[in-house]
Amino acid sequence: MKREDLFDDLERRAELAGGEDRQRRQREAGKLTARERIDLLFDPGTFEEVDKFVTHRCGDFGMADQIVPGDGVVCGFGRVAGRVTYAFAQDFTVFGGSLSETNAAKIVKVMDLAVKMGAPVVGLNDSGGARIQEGVLSLAGYADIFLRNTLASGVVPQISAIMGPCAGGAVYSPAITDFVIMVRDTSYMFVTGPDVIRTVTHEEVSKEELGGAVTHNERSGVAHFAVDNDQQCLELTRELLSFLPGNNVDDPPRIDSVDPPDGAGERLDTLVPAEPNQPYDMLDVIHGIVDDGYLLQVHAHYARNIVVGFARLGGRSVGIVANQPAHLAGTLDIDASVKGARFVRFCDAFNIPLVTFEDVPGFLPGTVQEFGGIIRHGAKLLFAFAEATVPKITVITRKAYGGAYCVMSSKHIRTDINFAWPSAEIAVMGAEGAVNILYKREIAAAPDPEAARVARIAEYREKFANPYVAAQRGFIDEVIMPRDTRVRLITALAALETKRDRNPPKKHGNIPL
Repeated sequence: MKREDLFDDLERRAELAGGEDRQRRQREAGKLTARERIDLLFDPGTFEEVDKFVTHRCGDFGMADQIVPGDGVVCGFGRVAGRVTYAFAQDFTVFGGSLSETNAAKIVKVMDLAVKMGAPVVGLNDSGGARIQEGVLSLAGYADIFLRNTLASGVVPQISAIMGPCAGGAVYSPAITDFVIMVRDTSYMFVTGPDVIRTVTHEEVSKEELGGAVTHNERSGVAHFAVDNDQQCLELTRELLSFLPGNNVDDPPRIDSVDPPDGAGERLDTLVPAEPNQPYDMLDVIHGIVDDGYLLQVHAHYARNIVVGFARLGGRSVGIVANQPAHLAGTLDIDASVKGARFVRFCDAFNIPLVTFEDVPGFLPGTVQEFGGIIRHGAKLLFAFAEATVPKITVITRKAYGGAYCVMSSKHIRTDINFAWPSAEIAVMGAEGAVNILYKREIAAAPDPEAARVARIAEYREKFANPYVAAQRGFIDEVIMPRDTRVRLITALAALETKRDRNPPKKHGNIPL
């Protein structure tokens, strides 16, 4: 066969992958093929494939007659919104997308190149697991990938899109990466499947219940996003990348904002209810302040008492962390603390300024939280904020009580600029609780205990539960009107653009995991 003919044959076989019948079944299952996914992820015509003609080396179990160029994974690099990005897409039509020695070597090569070039890595996962015919070689391939995930962590952004099965040891690669996106009804993740669980524990559970997109977005917190189909998954991946720098020494991308700095208006002035026990939606506050009113929420369905996500202020990419009074009164619990801590550490690793909106009455009380280790888990969020050296700005909208005040990016843990709205209450605890402790005997002995209690509560609020005592001490830099928050944040971010801060020299801290 002539060289030209050989090339054309290999090219055709690589493009055909597992064959037309398997590609048809892939589409009938509501999934795109690996190459279709790559085409949607990258800017048109920019993808350059690596190791397109690599094949497996297994001669046992009839594998010698099953040679497919590419060996079940498409790897390479291209541009996403004009910026270089590396990616691999597992091809379920070739041996069920199973991981082989050579398959893993292709993925490892792309990850090594991404770190060397300082560019993000996107993994499109759709695999039945380790290739059984290759035994320990496939397991070694997983370990090689896990090592790269770990070494690349905090160096380049890593995004995992789960677009089919991801089970067994394969789940630990996405678990190490920064963000996990799952597709409803067609993707699932679990360490042990329903059949093994049925045999070992006699529990009956479906794949979807055990490891579907809803489960991992709402209950386990393993996944950060849930989408309806492959197209939405790839569109979201591109959008997520638009907020992130290519690596840990670059700045996040900036866009020209047409949203005026003073565009929030007076409607923010009336968002916080006068009664401290009345809920409101912190998302209304955030949407009224950020560019175009848009927040890309991360973990939107998990630990909903805290909100985290990406937005822009004056065209600058920022990480938003906010208590959510509409859920559990905005208290911090175990899940919220871990969710917030991981997001804060990501933003700090990739030079994304942190903007915190605070309305927190404290940590969630109860034996479930205490026995579950709220002390240890709450310390994670404190550690993350204290460790962060990126620009940090906090806005206290209402409650800032007790230890939770300290944790939520207070001035005392190196936050650069701390604002408070006039409605802010900064105190050890709420006025009612404080009065019940401080004036318990006095109130009990009063002719009208309820009137005495109400009077003491009003006195306590006037003296302590307001932002001005903290402002007198310099713990709050300025009390601002809500309507001015957007322009003040944009101005503050500009002033902090040249911030240089560092932690003491060390190998790494010992965060209370």
